[in-house]
Amino acid sequence: MSILLKSTENYGNVYIEGGTIAEVGCAAYDADTIIDASNKALVPGFVNMHTHAAMTLFRGYADDLPLQTWLQDHIWPLEAKLTEEDVYWGTKLACLEMIRSGTTAFNDMYWHALASARAVEDMGVRAAISNVFIDVAGESDDGSDEAVRKKNRKLTGQLNKDYSDRIIPALGPHAIYTVSEESLRWIAEFAREQSGDMLIHIHVSETEQEVNDCIKRTGMRPVEYLDHIGFLGPNVVAAHCVWLDDREIALLARHDVKVAHNPVSNMKLAVGTTMRYPELRAAGVNISLGTDGCASNNNLDMLETAKFASLAQKAAANAPTVLTADESFAMVTRNGADALRIGSGAGSISEGSAADLLLINLLLPEMTPFHNLNSNLIYSAHGSCVDTTICDGVVLMHNRVVPGETEILRRASEVTYDLVNRE
Repeated sequence: MSILLKSTENYGNVYIEGGTIAEVGCAAYDADTIIDASNKALVPGFVNMHTHAAMTLFRGYADDLPLQTWLQDHIWPLEAKLTEEDVYWGTKLACLEMIRSGTTAFNDMYWHALASARAVEDMGVRAAISNVFIDVAGESDDGSDEAVRKKNRKLTGQLNKDYSDRIIPALGPHAIYTVSEESLRWIAEFAREQSGDMLIHIHVSETEQEVNDCIKRTGMRPVEYLDHIGFLGPNVVAAHCVWLDDREIALLARHDVKVAHNPVSNMKLAVGTTMRYPELRAAGVNISLGTDGCASNNNLDMLETAKFASLAQKAAANAPTVLTADESFAMVTRNGADALRIGSGAGSISEGSAADLLLINLLLPEMTPFHNLNSNLIYSAHGSCVDTTICDGVVLMHNRVVPGETEILRRASEVTYDLVNRE
């Protein structure tokens, strides 16, 4: 299948063949699909590097509560009732929201991961899929860590065998306080045994209590502990990383760990401080952005997340030059694509790179005047400026229409109503 994006404002004609950008600034070839891109800017698709997609079902369910009350009294009891059908429709709703706001790839950790993978496959986007790995506090199927390991071995095999390459198998150890040291060591070893080092997605140093508890238990801070047990590596995506000291930042850089920053969730849940972006960037750490789940954000709009990230860092540093629009834009495109290892040139408009692309409508008040595209996107716009979303060379939305969206909205509402009223 071929697509010609005709007369984009910033790249001229762009020819897509299969799932790849074949030519940039080319002649107006015939193609299977020709899209008039005049008054549109072409940008790479956005990458959401930390979310729990099916938590769209919990949007607005239990807001403005203390963190532990929110989790223990509201979120965890409802999650215990989730079925595969719930997760399937919750993930489809998330994919719909992401397509409409320009996200073409995301890094997910949630229950019933095969249902998430099926939804992603049906919706046409990319995702790294991991099942939540918890083996303490009696959370595993039979109370044993071996049961959880067996489940994850089987899951990664199924994701490799039964799904397209848009589905990226990953491991999802929840956090150092919910996964035993033995299992964390096993995860690191198992991931390295897989072809290309399987991605590992884990929450790290989200709260001060997590850090203090780790010091009390191990005598080390969380990143030091993970380094000590041989867990860290370039295949690790560490979500949050808010409460870090200088030594931990150096360790993350040394091991080429990828950090997924979640500014909106961190502010909403009041984790107590701001991620040390200037120090992480100076150390050379790849920093991308995530929304977290819709219970703690409450949307999946990466442009809104990028604006929050930039403004929070400027305020924390008392310096308007910190985390510029260009840096924020790289965090939601190239940095995320690199972290997910989508392919050479991913996250950019270049020949041979993945055709995960967006057309931005420039005929909008928030995009006018057109002095600087990245500044308008980061500081002015929201995801509603996305006119067309393309993933892997397939048009998923054009003129802001996503096929089947009415059915997804209806079914997601139905399963949510059933879930919250389920005994």
